[in-house]
Amino acid sequence: MTADAFRAALAADPVIAVIRAPRIPDAAALCAALAAGGIHRTEFTFTTPDATTHLARAAAAGHHVGMGTVLTADQAEEALAAGASFLVTPGLRPEVARAAVRAGVPAVLGALTPTEVATAHDLGAAAVKVFPARTFGPGYLRDLRGPFPDIPLIASGGIDTHNAPAFLAAGALALCTGTDVAPPQAVATAAWPTITHRAHTFTTALP
Repeated sequence: MTADAFRAALAADPVIAVIRAPRIPDAAALCAALAAGGIHRTEFTFTTPDATTHLARAAAAGHHVGMGTVLTADQAEEALAAGASFLVTPGLRPEVARAAVRAGVPAVLGALTPTEVATAHDLGAAAVKVFPARTFGPGYLRDLRGPFPDIPLIASGGIDTHNAPAFLAAGALALCTGTDVAPPQAVATAAWPTITHRAHTFTTALP
């Protein structure tokens, strides 16, 4: 998927579920549970054991999946080989950006300050993840939009049902939501109906 296509897809469907859990019994079933609640894009993370195995199984089942907490070029290559359709970093990781550009896969680079946002854009990021978003609030993201009106920003970190609409109103292209939709214990115990309900609650709260 090209960067333009990735941004267009996020504009139409602006939620990414971020998965951090001690175990994932069935990655494909997890993604199906999220999709049933209206969230169709899932970010697995290298902080979860066997993350690439889970991503590969979900990708093979036809789900739109990416890998997050990517810190090195080796991790980027591992995730891409497993079928990741996008990569996400918690901060500026130039070698990850270069690996994504070489593979023609969108990278979402984490940033906070104006300098970091501009640097992420210069590195070829398809979008810039503003993290930790909850700590600084929707007003901070709105302020970033002033000097960077053409850089797509994704709010991440503490995004929940209550603050999600405000971040979209502040100009976020999309939102990353984690434990509000997919609590680690619910994932680990395969509580798929609970996750579907939480995903539906989250998506229906959006404007």
